[in-house]
Amino acid sequence: MRQTSPDPERGTSPEQGSAVIEFVFLSALLMVPLVYFIITVGQIQGGSFAVVGAADQAAKVYVAQPDAATGRAAAEQAVLLALADYGQPAENASIDTRCAPADCLAPGSAVTVTVHLTVPLPFVPFSDALHLNASELSASATQLVGRFR
Repeated sequence: MRQTSPDPERGTSPEQGSAVIEFVFLSALLMVPLVYFIITVGQIQGGSFAVVGAADQAAKVYVAQPDAATGRAAAEQAVLLALADYGQPAENASIDTRCAPADCLAPGSAVTVTVHLTVPLPFVPFSDALHLNASELSASATQLVGRFR
């Protein structure tokens, strides 16, 4: 086995500069997954803000409408608008509305709107076919129908 020794003419070791290459390679190897993780967590956080805002606005809009059909349509539009504000696609969301008692717009009844959102993994081209999702989020909001409208 041969020992590497400094070159007396140049005053350098034959392995000089390899630490920089190793550092760059290992940094890239560790940083790419870390950056992808941060982007994914950001998408999930944005989705959670979106569903909370969408559910809240949909419930408020629903109880302000004159009838249940108009209320559902207005709530769906409010959800689509809130999701668009946060950059979430509408096709990944669904809305569920419950009323207690059954007459949704009777004075004193409670209207609960639940918004479900599927957050896909970022930068995955075939996530629909492979069913790769980062998270499935949902949020609910309840509003009471006022006695005096």
